[in-house]
Amino acid sequence: MATLSLTQFLTLDGVVQAPGGPDEDRSDGFEHGGWSVPYGDEDFGRFMDEVFTRPTAFLLGRRTYDIFAGYWPKRTDPDNLVASKLNALPKYVASTTLTEADWAGTTVLRGDVAQEVAGLKERLDGEIQMHGSAGLARTLLDHDLIDTLHLLVFPVVLGTGRRLFTEGVRPTAFRPAGSHTTGAGVAVHTYELEGRPAYGSY
Repeated sequence: MATLSLTQFLTLDGVVQAPGGPDEDRSDGFEHGGWSVPYGDEDFGRFMDEVFTRPTAFLLGRRTYDIFAGYWPKRTDPDNLVASKLNALPKYVASTTLTEADWAGTTVLRGDVAQEVAGLKERLDGEIQMHGSAGLARTLLDHDLIDTLHLLVFPVVLGTGRRLFTEGVRPTAFRPAGSHTTGAGVAVHTYELEGRPAYGSY
C-alpha cells in the first residue's frame, strides 16, 4: 500500500497561488505570481532534490497538471532530477473535464476523487507525491487521505490569493516530524497525519 505526501509552498498568510512565475496562474486577478523564486537557494534545492528521490508516482489536480505539463516535458536534461522523475514516473490527474492527457504516463481519474485516490493508494506501493494542487489537497485532507505534509513557508505576505487551509476544512491533528529553515529563510515543516484534534481547557 502506498502513502500519499503533499509538498506545498505557502506564504506567511497562507497563500499558495502561483509561486513559480508571474504568468503561472493569474486567475481572480492575482498579480503576485513568482513569489517563491527569490528564495530558491542551495538549501531549498537540496530539500527539493531529496523529496524527488522518493516518489513512485505523482498525483496532481487539474490546474497544477496543466502548469506542469506545459513546462516539464520540455526539460530533458538527464541531470535534472525533478524533470527526470516527473517525466518518467506514472502521473495521475484528478479531473472530470480533461479529455486528453498528452503528457506521457498520465492517467486521468474521472470518478469520485476520494474513492479514486483511496483505490490508488491500495493498488500502488511506495510514495505517491502531490505538489501544489491545493483544491485537490483540501478534498483529500477532508477524507484523511494525505499521510504527510511538507509545508514550505516563505517569509512573505501577499494579502490576496488562494489558500490551502480555508474556512470549513475538517479539523485534523498532525504530528511534527521535522523542521528546518533554509539560508534564505524558508521554514520547512513536515507533519504526519495523526487523526482528530484533542481539546482541553486551562
